[in-house]
Amino acid sequence: MVVLFLLLIIISIVVNSGAVGEPKIRCNEAERLALLTIKDHLYDHEDGDVLSSWGEEEERRECCEWIGIKCNNNNNHVTKLDLSPSTFDSFRLLGGNISSSLLDLKYLNHLDLSSIHFGENSIPTFIGSLSKLRYLNLSSTGLSGEIPPQLGNLSSLEVLDLSGSFHSLKVKTLNWVLNLSSLRVLDLSNTNMSLANDWVHVVNNLPHLTNLILSFCYLPNVALPQSSAISHFNSSKDLRVIDFSANSLMSESIFPWLFNYSRSLVHLDLSFCESRGVIPNGFENMASLTYLDLTSNDLVGIIPESFGNLISLTYLSLQFNHLDGFHPKSFKNMTALTHLDLSYNDNLKGSIPEGFGNMVSLTHLDLSWNQIETLNPKSFENMTSLNYLDLNRNRLKGSIPENFGNMASLEYLDLSNNTLEGEIPKSIWKICKLREMKAFDNRLSGELHFADSPSKECAKYSLEYLNLKQNHIMGPLPDFTFYPSLIDLYLSSNKFSKLSKSMGHLSKLKILDLSENSIKDVLSETHFSNLFNLSSLDLSTNIDLAMNISFDWIPPFQLFYVHLGSCKLGPHFPKWIQTQNKYFELNVSNSGILGSVPDWLWDFNPYLSLLDLSNNKINGSFHDFEQGINISWDDRSHFPDIDLSSNQFEGSIPRFLLQIATSLNLFNNNFSQLNSLCNITDSNHLIFLDVSYNKLSGELPDCWSQAHSLRILVLANNELSGKIPNSIGFINTINILHLGKNNLNSELPSSMKNCTELVIFDVGENKLMGPIPAWIGTSLTKLRILSARSNNFNGSIPLQLCHLEDLQLLDLSSNDLSNQVPNYLGNITAMKETGDQNVAIKYPYSATRGRAGVPFDFNRENLVLVWKGAISEFKNVGLLKSIDLSSNKLIGEIPKDITKLGGLISLNLSRNNLSGHIPQEIGDLKSLDVLDLSKNYFSGQIPLSLSQVDRLSTLDFSSNNLSGEIPKSTQLQSRDAVAYMGNPQLCGIPLLTKCPNEEETTTYDEAMENHDGDEFISKGFYISLALGIVVGFWGFCGTLIFNKTWRYAYFKQLNNVGEYLAHISAVALKKKLFETFKS
Repeated sequence: MVVLFLLLIIISIVVNSGAVGEPKIRCNEAERLALLTIKDHLYDHEDGDVLSSWGEEEERRECCEWIGIKCNNNNNHVTKLDLSPSTFDSFRLLGGNISSSLLDLKYLNHLDLSSIHFGENSIPTFIGSLSKLRYLNLSSTGLSGEIPPQLGNLSSLEVLDLSGSFHSLKVKTLNWVLNLSSLRVLDLSNTNMSLANDWVHVVNNLPHLTNLILSFCYLPNVALPQSSAISHFNSSKDLRVIDFSANSLMSESIFPWLFNYSRSLVHLDLSFCESRGVIPNGFENMASLTYLDLTSNDLVGIIPESFGNLISLTYLSLQFNHLDGFHPKSFKNMTALTHLDLSYNDNLKGSIPEGFGNMVSLTHLDLSWNQIETLNPKSFENMTSLNYLDLNRNRLKGSIPENFGNMASLEYLDLSNNTLEGEIPKSIWKICKLREMKAFDNRLSGELHFADSPSKECAKYSLEYLNLKQNHIMGPLPDFTFYPSLIDLYLSSNKFSKLSKSMGHLSKLKILDLSENSIKDVLSETHFSNLFNLSSLDLSTNIDLAMNISFDWIPPFQLFYVHLGSCKLGPHFPKWIQTQNKYFELNVSNSGILGSVPDWLWDFNPYLSLLDLSNNKINGSFHDFEQGINISWDDRSHFPDIDLSSNQFEGSIPRFLLQIATSLNLFNNNFSQLNSLCNITDSNHLIFLDVSYNKLSGELPDCWSQAHSLRILVLANNELSGKIPNSIGFINTINILHLGKNNLNSELPSSMKNCTELVIFDVGENKLMGPIPAWIGTSLTKLRILSARSNNFNGSIPLQLCHLEDLQLLDLSSNDLSNQVPNYLGNITAMKETGDQNVAIKYPYSATRGRAGVPFDFNRENLVLVWKGAISEFKNVGLLKSIDLSSNKLIGEIPKDITKLGGLISLNLSRNNLSGHIPQEIGDLKSLDVLDLSKNYFSGQIPLSLSQVDRLSTLDFSSNNLSGEIPKSTQLQSRDAVAYMGNPQLCGIPLLTKCPNEEETTTYDEAMENHDGDEFISKGFYISLALGIVVGFWGFCGTLIFNKTWRYAYFKQLNNVGEYLAHISAVALKKKLFETFKS
């Protein structure tokens, strides 16, 4: 038998071996040809061939082994075609058309063409004839048009995914879906269902539906049936996943409708749905729910107690709502929760409930951007699995709980932007896995004590990012020995006093920021010895920090950001900076550098964005150096902001700086020439130029068209003379122009009417002449500040200035202007507006200064104004709303319309020839701080309405022809008499001149005010008076009889009152005798 068995095996092997050269092909030939036709309609965007396994060659004829193809093992027919990205090893973007040869795959039950770009073609109607399909995925294909109702013929379909069309696929009705009775998954996300008002009816009649995904598809708001209304439907009770996110589901019936599926739901996403009101209590029955997202709605009130029943929940997001509190039992049973996000609820306040301590599975907790005030230690004591905790931007006070150190799995901790106090617990630094720690902008104090050597369970501490800036931490820097993984270290704006040599061992460190501390130490090469990866160094504003570095030291790093301002670097410029050839920013301002700087500094690398040498004592000129400089524009990626202000540079302003800089600040130097501007061919990059407080002399160059990108030009406080050149008018981008405090002596050129973007125009304290041009009002309509004080302008104030609706400050003082004050000045809109006076001018340009991302402060705009009787220089003119027309030859009355400027802070019309009465409505200027009408010819009385202007701090009516009594009010009578002197017919306090019949008139007036026309003294009055005398006498005199201390005090006071009355009588008698004598 054994021999026979072996013989049969040998025969079988021989028979089979004869067929080795002729492999059997399983693939159906008709289906193979159909697949090849489908391939011909597709292409690879990357010029590759991801379908290279599909071919005609003998070795590739077996289509059942082609990529993306699956055949039935019994009949060898193709049943699955999957060309989605997940099929390939890497993402490859296919494109083309859907071939009708799909119809030849008659046994196909799975078709996935997702992420193939089919252009804007519509879904072919023939797909509805693939009758055996159970799975159809055409998501993210770019198909457009109406979804064909023929898809309703796919009666065996279980999964339909048409999502990701960016609303190019439209659904007018879902009625055809009713034929898909086997459907389990329906995903129409990102389609346009705005007209599909039958969607609720269809969903309620799909008995096997488990996953309904209709995210961001413009779902129409329709009335949703309640549970009692859908009981007669053959609706699914098995819905497990519902995603309605990013739809406007404001209907109040959405939650009751959803609660009908409360026993089956495991995933519910209603984020970005504009749901409003309180969270309903129907969640108590959703015990199976594991995922709930209510992000970015308009939910209010507290987080309800019913959430305590969500015992299966693992993910909960309620961020970006308006919730204002917790129910104590909201979270105590959520022991399975791993992700909780309650951030950005602007009203969420109070204390974190103790129930948080029961969430032992929590790994992610975000409570940032709320108003939580108290950290309850018990809320965190059991969170041993937590790896992410964000409490940023709350109102947390008190100290950081010691038991935070028990969160052994913590990797990310953010406590920044609160009011936490005290020392950081040492236990936090022992968390082995902690990688990122932020606690900046608090009130943390004490010293910083890092942990000692790690425990046996912890090979090394993982801390990579530490940000404790803007606190009150003091003492020496900690020992970094056991924190070798540190990459970013931010300890700025504290009170650290001493460096740590262990810093030099942080070989992975990239960012070191110790700026704005009180470090009193000497920085040596040891502190940098192993900082091979350092790219950003900020030690600025440590005024007692010195550097003891050898002259030829070569650092082990290449810095991108070098900030050493307000340190002791001088007197010589640090040579080691020459080795740093890739820095973006270099700031050595206010660092005690004297003398000249090396020529190599001006050989800018192509990445430079900031060079700040300001506030040193650097001297010299650029004349010799500039001859050999050669700027390469081809490889330059940045055009820097350059600040050389407050030094001692001299000579001509270098051409190469004008050509390469975006912002050039040469304020407070000794530069004497600007002619180099005419030597540059073009300056597309220069936006800000400040050469104020220098020694520029002679005429301005007439070549400003070269700087056609300039927006801010400051040439004030120099010795410039002659005319303002016409080419200034070709800088049509200019926003701010300061030419004040020079000797310019021409008229304003008419070309300046082209400077239509001007916001600030200052030509004060020059010798300019001629009339003030009318085009200022018609062309420069964006002006906020116009200062032309102390010039020789003549003629009338042009009426056209009234068109400057945004004007906040008008100063035309100390000129030769004549005629009347234009009535239409009262139409300037910006001066009518009252309210917050701290709103400064918003400039259309912000350069980057200092550290990256810090905007340049253009609110430092300096203007010289006469303020409160003195010449003052203002550095924040954006806060002013002022009119100053003083020291001219203006005539006529004050226009009544000026009293409509309710936002006006200062009005100065002094030293003119104005006359007439002061308008009674001047008291409507409620914001006035300064009012100066002195040295004019005003007559009549001071308006009583001024007594209601409670902000008025400076008032001057002196040297006029005012008459009558100064109105009786603290606001007007408490001033120095100087404010009213020079008005002979003015009387009353504070002047010594008393008004005729002052006391009698006052008494009469008061009596008239109290008289109401009824007979006041009646029989009832006498009865009440008698009772009052009896009760008052015994109540008062009885006390004096029986209380000795009160009796002595009373008679002493009575004696004082008697003396006072005697004094008053004497004054009255003197006045009476004087009046008798006068008459």
